[in-house]
Formats: sequence, C-alpha cells, structure tokens
Amino acid sequence: MMNRAIAIASLILLVATVGHADTIEDALQGQHRSAAHVARDGYRHPAETLAFFDVKPSSKVVEIWPGGGWYTEILAPYVREQGQLVAAHFPPQEKDGYFKRARDGFIKKLSSLPEVYGKVVVTSAYPPDHDKLTEPGTADTVLTFRNVHNWIKVGIDHMMFESFYEALKPGGVLGVVEHRANEGASLQYMKDSGYVTEAYVIALAEEAGFEWVASSEINANPLDSKDYEKGVWTLPPSYALKDKDRARFTEIGESDRMTLKFVKPK
Repeated sequence: MMNRAIAIASLILLVATVGHADTIEDALQGQHRSAAHVARDGYRHPAETLAFFDVKPSSKVVEIWPGGGWYTEILAPYVREQGQLVAAHFPPQEKDGYFKRARDGFIKKLSSLPEVYGKVVVTSAYPPDHDKLTEPGTADTVLTFRNVHNWIKVGIDHMMFESFYEALKPGGVLGVVEHRANEGASLQYMKDSGYVTEAYVIALAEEAGFEWVASSEINANPLDSKDYEKGVWTLPPSYALKDKDRARFTEIGESDRMTLKFVKPK
C-alpha cells in the first residue's frame, strides 16, 4: 500500500512538473520533451534565445508555423499559468499534403498531453486568407524560427510581417531566427538555398513598421560554408543527401543563423 501511495504521489508530482515550468530551464528539463528535440538544444540555444527576445512567464506569445512543436514544448509550460501561447500553424483547409500532415501531427501532439498543452490556442497563418494570427494588438511577442525563406519562396513574406505587426501590442517584440546567407546574396539564391541575408529580413520588418532593436550571435555557426548541393537542407537535422558525407555534415552541425529582435513602436 505504501509503495502504491508513493507511486501515485510521484506521478502527481511528475504531471505538475511537466504541466508548468517556472523558468525556461525547467521547461527544458521537462520529461514531456522528445529525445530528438532535446538533442537539438546545443544547436538552437533556446534558453538564451528566448531570454534575448524578452519572453516572460506572463507573455502572450504567438509562435509562427511551429512545425512539429520544437519550441512549443518549451513555450507551452513556460507561459501556461500566467501568459498564453498561440500557435499560428498552417491553415487547416490547405490541400498541400505536407501542410496537412504537419498540422494534424501538431494537433495530435497537443491533445496527447493536455496537462502541458491544454491551454495552447491554435490559429492559422497564411495570408491573405489567414492573416489574423490572434486578436489585433494583443500579443507581447511574435516568434518565428527558420521560416522566412519559405515565405520568400511562395511570395508571402511581406504579408507575413504585416500580420506580425497587426498582432503585436505597441512595444511588443518580434523575434526572428533564420538561416543566414552571406550579405549580397541574390534573391534567387535565397529561394533556392534556404539562406536569407540579414539585410533582407531587416528590410522586411522595417517595411512593415518595425524598428530593429538588436542582433545576437547566439545561433551563429562559423563552420557553415553555405555552399551545399541541397542548400541548408543538406545539414542536420534534414540531411537531404542522406548518407552521403553525413559525418562531415554532422561535424558542421546545424546552419549559421541570424537572431534578430524588432519592436513595434509605441
């Protein structure tokens, strides 16, 4: 009987620990995180990145195109009690197979652990039909991780940044992490390779009305030569060339990334 009571108490403690995190570090240690995602921490520096973007437990955060939920695993428990996480994913009626699989997988992930993800609000982001990410002027923070190249490729990059501006409160922060091209790279190179220049991202944000606040080298990788056969997808975790030169690309690691912070003027 005592062992059973101890087991139940341990389970209750685990659920409480998983469901809510007082600090980003607590969220990173949560047992709800997948092993594959934890393995990427050394490349993506989530604690430093979210601190740079001023994400707080009380923040209303809009995460753009969260994919499989890498950052969602960290953000959801961190803002669960005092703030809110809005996941602006691919639109549900989009016919593209990848979009449907990714959104369906994300929804399944959220429903599998309601004690962690039960308060996450899922919306859609794909202008012009899906340009309302949340109630206008209510978000403290909008975050996008490695997405800008996709929007450039399909021609919605300007509209996406406009939707970020609309969602944020005056004084709210836009945080952008993106694969970084060498300055002077052509637009076609950006579309083909997945790498984008900092100047291009800054111009997008300023055109939408944002002010550039700061940049950080948190997610820089000087080993990344940015000249691969399959673009940025050659590197981990995609390994587009599969086993070809895999050891070499593993040693390089994930891409060189810009980390840019913008603010919506008050």
